[in-house]
Amino acid sequence: MVGFLGHNGAGKTTSMRMICGVLPPSEGSILVGGHDLQTHRAQAARIVGYLPEGSPLYPEMRVVEYLRFRSRLYALPDPAEAISTAVDRCGLKDVVKRPIGHLSRGYRQRVGLAAAILHDPSVLVLDEPTSGLDPLQVIEVRQLIEELSADRTILLSTHVLQEVEAICDRVILLARGRLVAEGDLPSLRRESGMEDASLEDLFVALTAKAFSEGGVVS
Repeated sequence: MVGFLGHNGAGKTTSMRMICGVLPPSEGSILVGGHDLQTHRAQAARIVGYLPEGSPLYPEMRVVEYLRFRSRLYALPDPAEAISTAVDRCGLKDVVKRPIGHLSRGYRQRVGLAAAILHDPSVLVLDEPTSGLDPLQVIEVRQLIEELSADRTILLSTHVLQEVEAICDRVILLARGRLVAEGDLPSLRRESGMEDASLEDLFVALTAKAFSEGGVVS
């Protein structure tokens, strides 16, 4: 589980869109599971699941109808099995026949996650998955994300630093479109000389340093 952090406008969403093949990079290259997105985009897409911020869905469709639609986009060989597995993992059994627009925001996030894991991707990219949820829904979605991380890599973007501190193994911090820091929390604390700092304190200090130095940290 990797926490992907940065101030508004730091480049997190743009980076995630490029990782998922939604936006082409203007320079450089991106490898996902060893596949170059520019030369082997289809192969990379097969192993990536993406949940954009806001979980864009079709509110008039029933949950199972939406998942069937998404399974056709992935051209899954056994869509019924894939849908059943995703429904079970995301706790959607009780609402599969309900219109998405009638669900709570927490359940809509679960539908988005179910759609993102239909093809059993080894990499899951989540952009603000708990944004706008109430405290109970945040806990439920966070637990679900933790469960999903047991057998895949998850790149998690969020402004809730306590969330990252609680569940992430590593942190990537961007500032002004540049990489500022990367590593586990103990390493970041040692490297910054802030042994007892919270992630929030590290975020503030490293971001401020990046801005004072033009966004580049050696």
